[in-house]
Amino acid sequence: MNYKLGILDQSPVFPGRNTFEAFQQTTHLARKAEEWGYSRFWVAEHHHMEDVAGSSPEVLISHLLARTEYIQIGAGGIMLQHYSPYKVVENFHVLSTLSPGRVDLGVGPSPGGLPLSTKALQYGTENDGKDFEDRLTFIKALVDDTVGKHHPLAGIQALPRPPIKPGIFLLGGSANSAKLAAELGLHFVFANFLVSSEEVLAQAAKIYRENYPQGTFIAAVSVLAAPDQKTAEELANEHRLYEINLSSGRTLKVQSLRQVTAYEKQATEPFEVKEIKADMIAGTACKVKAALTRLHEVYHIDEFILHTPIRKEKERLRSFELLSPLPAEERILEQV
Repeated sequence: MNYKLGILDQSPVFPGRNTFEAFQQTTHLARKAEEWGYSRFWVAEHHHMEDVAGSSPEVLISHLLARTEYIQIGAGGIMLQHYSPYKVVENFHVLSTLSPGRVDLGVGPSPGGLPLSTKALQYGTENDGKDFEDRLTFIKALVDDTVGKHHPLAGIQALPRPPIKPGIFLLGGSANSAKLAAELGLHFVFANFLVSSEEVLAQAAKIYRENYPQGTFIAAVSVLAAPDQKTAEELANEHRLYEINLSSGRTLKVQSLRQVTAYEKQATEPFEVKEIKADMIAGTACKVKAALTRLHEVYHIDEFILHTPIRKEKERLRSFELLSPLPAEERILEQV
């Protein structure tokens, strides 16, 4: 296998479980991911959502770094429109100083929540969420310690200065995002589990490689492995996405009817909802890995971040184990 595998975990609150158990499950999965040979374990940022617990990736990352030994731990990602770039870099410099070489800083332009939580996050600030590119550029300059002498904040440093800088990853779902990542010299993660278009993936991969051939191109994909094809397809068919089309032309996707209902209560403009089948690579481990290998060979994808959104705890864990990059005999067993 000429590509690496990582995991994206949103700390789901499974039916009958609570948020404490959700974070315990995330910690357990991170430890198992390390044992199974995954290269990265990323946690997400979502706000005011009952079915996912991960609202503060920086805090959760610090816990996971302390509970693992060598696997990369990161954010997939920090929703930059809400925060001071300077404070974001300070946080990740502290993490990178505590665990040198193990921290990934993934950032994205999405709000990570519905309208009410977005308003709450930006309450009392002048941020309108429209200056993402400027904020991202400033993050890169802070991490590289290259804030120019003509910048309004010339001379500023985000301390402490870690022995190894955190890697910066831009999360996006378009060729324009890929182009921005390439221009800034950042790693790029194409959110294929949200933008399920191989045509758009092809465009993003092409423009990124043309402009930044030495960069790392990652695809975040929705996958599900089971012992047999029938079981995998039945589990995958239970998962649905809901596309909310706003009258202004904007579109967003949510993962449950509960989130649709919450959006309806918070919406500030008319919208329509369409249920869509999730684009998920489902099957036996061999079939899933064959599909990933095809994408790797066609689009020169360096790594895959695996996302398994089903609402069944044991089956989800089993899927990640079946897709383990390491065979059982090569795994490092957890220390009791």
